[in-house]
Amino acid sequence: MLLDVRDLHVEFRTRDGVAKAVNGVTLGVDAGETLAVLGESGSGKSVTAQAVMGILDTPPGRITGGRILFQGRDLLSLKEDERRKVRGAGMAMVFQDALSSLNPVLSVGDQLGEMFVVHRGMSRKDARARAVELMDRVRIPAARERVSQYPHQFSGGMRQRIMIAMALALEPALIIADEPTTALDVTVQAQVMDLLAELRREYDMGLVLITHDLGVVADVADRIAVMYAGRIVESAPVHDLYKAPAHPYTRGLLDSIPRLDQKGRELNAIRGLPPNLMDIPPGCAFHPRCPMAGDTCRTDVPPLHEVDEDRGSACHFWRECLHG
Repeated sequence: MLLDVRDLHVEFRTRDGVAKAVNGVTLGVDAGETLAVLGESGSGKSVTAQAVMGILDTPPGRITGGRILFQGRDLLSLKEDERRKVRGAGMAMVFQDALSSLNPVLSVGDQLGEMFVVHRGMSRKDARARAVELMDRVRIPAARERVSQYPHQFSGGMRQRIMIAMALALEPALIIADEPTTALDVTVQAQVMDLLAELRREYDMGLVLITHDLGVVADVADRIAVMYAGRIVESAPVHDLYKAPAHPYTRGLLDSIPRLDQKGRELNAIRGLPPNLMDIPPGCAFHPRCPMAGDTCRTDVPPLHEVDEDRGSACHFWRECLHG
């Protein structure tokens, strides 16, 4: 397995208390596979990605338990200089806000080329040539002329392509894309997702897509992991999950997607709000919002039940949900 995260725990110590952002996350990604990690804001998706990448803000954040294995190596046991070598060459990240992630006073060519200068020891001239090749690869028109331009001179979709090009620069085995289509219109979203899927196939790399939008990943992901209050509440192959969710939270997310065959109907919404991570409810964290909650849900934390060979659900009533 390319990436193997086991029982990961992350917390943030603040003046107001301890926020338990990630509470026992276990997930894995193989080469050539796309895993989508879904959930509302505050569910722990991005914090999990930051912990994997080794870019967690410490303090206040810290990893309190678990293992992160990448190509068989335990990343949490590496020294910072060794960990830094893994970033870029082994795994890379595409951030959601391209404009704030790119340096506004450096041309995109300089920013792309810096990767080759620092990690490959290339000359500035050769690095600039590679930058043009990368911009061509992610389908930025007139790359040779635009390589000297600055981030503000590109549209949102083009800036996101530049971020993807930067992630691809050293041909990593794994790319983590954190909300890569945020603030983009629907047409550009589809183009960016198609580009990521094409690059994954071409380079046979693992791809982790972090998003809150089930509709974005339907045609791209192989498997989906649904997160809530820092835990994975359902994990399944994409088609199985869309066809018959085995957790009430997943069902609620699916029911909230607009559908062409339900034009004019009011959209269903999950009532209530996600829990305060400093005060997660006892039992199943979703029970205050769950239409299927029973007495057991209020006292006992559900384990990730094995629904099928490649599927799990952290729900006491997963059978009723699956067949409901």
